This record gives sequence, structure tokens and C-alpha cells, in this order.
Amino acid sequence: MTAGILGRIPLLAKWSGRMIQIKTAHEIELMRASGLITAGALKAVKAAVAPGVSTGELDAVAEDYIRSHGGVPNFLGYHGFTGTICASINDEIVHGIPDPDRRLAAGDNISIDCGAILDGWHSDSAITVTVGEPSPEDAALLEVTERSMWAGLARAVAGGRLTDISHAVEESIRSHEHEYGIVDHYGGHGIGTEMHQDPHVLNYGRAGRGPKLVPGLALAIEPMVTVGDPSTAELDDGWTVVTKDGSRAAHFEHSVAITPEGPWVLTAEDGGVAGLAPFGITPRT
Repeated sequence: MTAGILGRIPLLAKWSGRMIQIKTAHEIELMRASGLITAGALKAVKAAVAPGVSTGELDAVAEDYIRSHGGVPNFLGYHGFTGTICASINDEIVHGIPDPDRRLAAGDNISIDCGAILDGWHSDSAITVTVGEPSPEDAALLEVTERSMWAGLARAVAGGRLTDISHAVEESIRSHEHEYGIVDHYGGHGIGTEMHQDPHVLNYGRAGRGPKLVPGLALAIEPMVTVGDPSTAELDDGWTVVTKDGSRAAHFEHSVAITPEGPWVLTAEDGGVAGLAPFGITPRT
């Protein structure tokens, strides 16, 4: 990390030999501007989802939105990735590569993961949507996954510990009668002047562990949930992660900043007001 565009070297906090980036209030404001671009891009892509639309066309929608609003897609070219979005369909959990020849069909679930860079600051968010009317099973899967994300975001408060978030996500998923799978190893992460930073945020675990949550810490919280066995495999393309048993998966993600006033969901247009309300949390907006 260098001063460069940012004009300063970001503050780093040390934990277990790792350095965690802590942002100033002004830098969080810059991340919010980036987050709103990502939110707008996802909204535009969601509106374009329809039977017969290709994942390549959805990718173009996202790239056009991000660039037309002054941002740069942070997925494009990342370790050789060829898309602006990750487009993962049905049993694909994450990292699906957009393809102009792959077209959506009614009843598909598509997870759309997207991020932007603005003035050197990253944002990252994901949604899962059904093409057309969802089955009861799909509707439940999406609702369980999204709610677990908000349960984790509600614990992104100063004074807590990192695994408070992990535990809240797991507890939310485990509270349902159906035994949903929680994907192992894959999870959330710190975010700031890079898309992926320490700390890694698992979607399960005991509360009260890990680094302390302090104002200026920004995290991407992203549960990945399966209807069946959560065991995974990576396809030959070197990117796409699928369920081994072919069961469907869902993925939701928001970037959040910990502030003295509470969680600020940087990639939600309303700052997280609607999503956090059921948990009794009034976020900064």
C-alpha cells in the first residue's frame, strides 16, 4: 500500500502477526461513494435479469454502470479474472465467469457478485435472484441466506469481536428446521485500498474471538448457503466453485464500516436501515 491517490499511508492495526487496515472517517466516506456505485451496478444488473439474457450481457451492464459513474470494476483482471461480475448459477456458489453464450432460463438462481474502485477505494457486494417466479425451496434459500448476512452485519459494532459476526451468521442459518449447509473456508474479508484484506471472516464459529471491532474497520460480510451438502469443488476453469452434490446455493454480501454511531452498510443505498431494523439496529446513513 502506498500513499499515491490516497494522499497518506493508511493506519494499520496488528493482530496475530497480521496487519489490519483502519480507515479515517474521511476514508470511510470515500468508501461509501464507491459502495454506492457497486449498489447501483447490482441494481441495474438485477433489472436486466430475464430468461434468454446471457451472463455476458449482464456483465456488460455492470461494467457500463461502474465506468459511467466514474469507477473501475475491481473484479476485471483480478488474478486474471475476465469479468466485471461473478455470475454463478444454481449449484455454482461463487466465482462463475460471465459468458456471452450462457443464457438464463426461467427458474434459474443467479448469484451476482460485483465490486468497484473509486479514488483508490474498493467496495464489494453480492445478491442472488431467481429468474422469474422462485419455487418455495428457492425462495426459502434466498431468504435464509440474506437474513443471515443482515444478522452478521448487525453485530458489526465497535467493542465486539470479529467472530461475533461469524457466530451471528451461523446462528441465523441454524435456526431453521431445514438443515442448510454453510460453505466452509470461503467467507468475508477486510476491504479498503485492496479488495481482499485481513481479517478473514468465516460464516460460522464461537463468538468473542478474533480482533476487536473498532471504528474505521471495514469488512465484507458474505454468507454462502446450500440446500444440501456444503462440500465444494472447483471447475476446470480455475474459478467456478460448485456444490459437490449438485444442490443449489445462494450468496449475499455487503461491505460495512464500523463507526462510532454503529454499522454503516456502504453498499446498501439506505446505509442498511431496512435490513438492520429487524435486529433493532439503527445504522448511520
